[in-house]
Amino acid sequence: MKNLKTVLVLFVAVMLYAFTGSTEEGYKVGDTIEDFRLKNVDDSMVSLADYKEAKGFIIIFTCNMCPYSVANEDRIIALDKKYKGLGYPVIAINPNDPAAMPGDGFPEMKVRAKEKGFTFPYLFDEGQKVYPKFGASRTPHVFIVSKPKMQVEYIGAIDNSSRNPEKVTEKYVEDAVDALLKGDKPSKTMTRAIGCSIKVVK
Repeated sequence: MKNLKTVLVLFVAVMLYAFTGSTEEGYKVGDTIEDFRLKNVDDSMVSLADYKEAKGFIIIFTCNMCPYSVANEDRIIALDKKYKGLGYPVIAINPNDPAAMPGDGFPEMKVRAKEKGFTFPYLFDEGQKVYPKFGASRTPHVFIVSKPKMQVEYIGAIDNSSRNPEKVTEKYVEDAVDALLKGDKPSKTMTRAIGCSIKVVK
């Protein structure tokens, strides 16, 4: 019986990790982020400093292959269309190592961006140097950053329905950006990021 309890505790711990991940080593809400420079699917190099007129950014770690990311693609496009003109563009970053996840390579990213009509940069974290700084652990995983301090304002999920957009009752990212546009702080600054683990070669 004791062994069964131990197994159950370990199972619950593993499941919690699978769905939440950990941002212990990355940015926290209130931290100032470093800029980065990554290749976009149009072969240009993109950094946050390029966006002189932006008020902030909706940075989303996402990818081609994760079903959670795929389920959120239309929502990510909608976020960019709604907020880019208001000063908060989406910056999407693929953190996966294609050697660990075939289908998440740069050529495949180009195809996916064209197929879906992405209206935002879709950047490749070559060498996986950027996502660990953020502490991203899932795809998708959102970090909202405000200028001029480049301060993290929100970390977590896009909304409260990871797979089914019809079941969304709370839009975390929209609520956070709407608050920031009004000069307020988001009422929720952290939510649970649900998705696939970021793929690395071990």
